Amino acid sequence: MAMHIPKAPGFSSMLKEGARAYHGLEEAVFRNITACKEFAASVRSAYGPNGMNKMIINHIEKQFVTSDAGTIMRELDVEHPAAKLMIMASQMQESEVGDGTNFVVILCGALLEAAEDLLRLGVNVTDICEGYERALDKVLDILPSFVCYEVDDCRNLDKVKEGIKSSIMSKQFGNEDILVDLITKACVAILPEQTTFNVDNVRVCKILGCGLTASEVVNGMVFKRFVEGDVAHAEQAKIALYTCPVDITQTETKGTVLIKTAEELKNFSKGEENLLEEQIKAIADTGAKVIVAGGKFGDMALHFINKYNMMAVRLNSKFDLRRLAKTVNGTVLPRLTPPTSEELGYCDKVFVDELGETGVVIFRNEGKDSKIATIVIRGSTDNYMDDIERAIDDGVNTFKGLTRNGKFLPGAGAIEISLAQSLSEYADTLPGLEQYAVRKFATALESFPKALAENSGVNATEVVQKLHLAHKSGEKTQGFDINSEQPATIDVKTTSIYDAYPTKYWGIKYAVGATTTILRVDQIIMAKRAGGPKPRDNPQDQDDD
Repeated sequence: MAMHIPKAPGFSSMLKEGARAYHGLEEAVFRNITACKEFAASVRSAYGPNGMNKMIINHIEKQFVTSDAGTIMRELDVEHPAAKLMIMASQMQESEVGDGTNFVVILCGALLEAAEDLLRLGVNVTDICEGYERALDKVLDILPSFVCYEVDDCRNLDKVKEGIKSSIMSKQFGNEDILVDLITKACVAILPEQTTFNVDNVRVCKILGCGLTASEVVNGMVFKRFVEGDVAHAEQAKIALYTCPVDITQTETKGTVLIKTAEELKNFSKGEENLLEEQIKAIADTGAKVIVAGGKFGDMALHFINKYNMMAVRLNSKFDLRRLAKTVNGTVLPRLTPPTSEELGYCDKVFVDELGETGVVIFRNEGKDSKIATIVIRGSTDNYMDDIERAIDDGVNTFKGLTRNGKFLPGAGAIEISLAQSLSEYADTLPGLEQYAVRKFATALESFPKALAENSGVNATEVVQKLHLAHKSGEKTQGFDINSEQPATIDVKTTSIYDAYPTKYWGIKYAVGATTTILRVDQIIMAKRAGGPKPRDNPQDQDDD
């Protein structure tokens, strides 16, 4: 009989065998801070126009080469619970604003690093969290006073271009003018009069070959496939849309047909053919020139579609079918019945084109009432076009934010320096220990111009020094000059480098929320995994389990 060994007294004795518990500053708080700092440092090098790319091979062995923090975090399978909280904060930023995911993680990492210094000096976690929250209230209070640019008319192409230029520049430095032009045209073309702007209405079609300069905007939809029948062009076309296959209808129940003579066999086949022809003729009689189906087109059906001079297009995706129905203002029918005039869609031009070696079907609306626009991207590699698509996604999201709130703050690190100076002055007015946390908050904000400078290969300390000097003398729109080889500042108004107001507002809010949550964790309790490997001694090794 095995000898019973009693457990050590304390909290661990209450848990199942194999479970682990860590508590206190050294075991819980500092470990969490270290993990978050390391994660923030890894994405910090990807910040700004000169940010480095990361090569990520995900769990299904798909390769990504990108500097987009949102994609990096989405594809990395991070297991550390504290780092997960940072990622969740950046995902909330992604869903709220659509941009600024890297901003949240870097600020969160910088705030935690500053908190570590204060904790080692003996400042209480509660005082640090209160200080950070007071600093957040002050920042949100003074943020509107730094607005330097505003877009009041979302249909003014020139104003919109200036607003969204910097969000594209941070992803595709050098290609911003081409991309801003494409995004602005696509977004303004489908901007509704009454309802809110929908990001999903700007589609992207990536076609290999040529270069980025050959990219274009199509008012309508573009699909990478050929038509099914012989007709390849239709103008002022009425469109019938179906989810079902266009073929001889299959019976719901199995039956046996007894055929005794050749004549009966001929009549049986003829009956099927006549029935299908009647169905196709009935569709043609409604005035439809194009049939779009989610299922396959049978050979016999294609014969009759060609006979009645109609165009046949097959779409495998039900989502594409829904979007096309929205584009042409038609109704998708579940059965092969002739559509009514209300159910028919309309498109100015439906035609087949060849871009490079890729055949495409284009549904183009020449009028101004287009509900969906497609940006056709051309490029030499799939990875390159994926990165362009991510930049377009950021630009479209910035436009969406602009339709809600057209205010912009000075970019290139200018707003962070302004806020840092205001917080340093505010800290002097506080009597308690929170003043140290507020001052550290100001230092954490300086990490953004530093990151821009470091990623550009410029001395970061000199850049921050020059920015502070310029802002002290009242030049609040002075930011880091990314094109200069030496530490230099530039007026962001002359170069149109602006940061969207909602991006900074929500970014700072989410970063502080995640930081205070992580700091308030003083105990980590990990239950034993059922049937899993034995736990290791170091809780940081849990990602390898």
